[in-house]
Amino acid sequence: MTSASQTESKNSIHPGTTVGALSLTVSDLIQSLEFYRREIGFELMDHKQGSATLGAGGRPLLHLAEAPGARPWPRGGRSYTGLYHFAILVPTRADLGAWVKHWLDLGHPIGQGDHLVSEALYLEDPDGHGIEIYRDRPRDQWTWENGRVVMGTGEVDIRGMIEEAEREGKVFRGLPAGTRLGHMHLQVGNIPEAERFYNQILGFDIVAAMPTALFLSAGGYHHHIGMNTWHSLGGDRAPDDSVRLNFFTIDLPSKDALSEAVARLEAANVALRRENGRVTVDDPFGNRAILQVPPVNHQTHR
Repeated sequence: MTSASQTESKNSIHPGTTVGALSLTVSDLIQSLEFYRREIGFELMDHKQGSATLGAGGRPLLHLAEAPGARPWPRGGRSYTGLYHFAILVPTRADLGAWVKHWLDLGHPIGQGDHLVSEALYLEDPDGHGIEIYRDRPRDQWTWENGRVVMGTGEVDIRGMIEEAEREGKVFRGLPAGTRLGHMHLQVGNIPEAERFYNQILGFDIVAAMPTALFLSAGGYHHHIGMNTWHSLGGDRAPDDSVRLNFFTIDLPSKDALSEAVARLEAANVALRRENGRVTVDDPFGNRAILQVPPVNHQTHR
């Protein structure tokens, strides 16, 4: 069994790199706030005319920007490049069990996938934005073969998960402290260009690959960024009258780590914009990333 560290190289992005937060366009802010607070369990951290920020445990995770009447995200057929889903990582299996009991008690359907490295549940917001809520298995239970992580798509033991929450006395009262953005899964126009940008230029390590999908990470995680062409092969960025992914952040642990990532972008002649210590860049398909060193109280310790 090959260890995760063997996937890294001297050109890898800093192993402490994570994804930190994201911004979405929504068609009706009040409707979305009701959903994300009641159904998902986010806390409201800031609310202004036409926008809001939500989080968990004092950590901002999701920014919503209203575009009244915007068209919903197309699901299940031909789509645009942009968001496939964003993934909310809760600290424990019991936390996930408490959340899914809350969700099912509200009468909602749920998608699922036991990925061997994690147990994941899938849903959509009122605008069709994809959401995953998951928990990781301990890293010593992950299997690596030839530098690639072994993942699967089995059924989640939802009943056992709920029973674990009940044994621990966990009742859902919102997303717990320690919840964070675990990964981003993007829709891209083609895999080779995506690989060049995220792996060869930015330096994320490839941890799983297939002709229509690619998964990359920093520091031996199972994936921080996933991407596929299942509905977006050769596709364009979403039009202005549609909801969309506005940006997500790539959080680096130090100014030196940020400078190294920016140097790779500049060496590849990738257009970027600097502002207030943050660097904004678009991938080849219009997916916008903001590279930053987050405030100390928002940094992830893994």
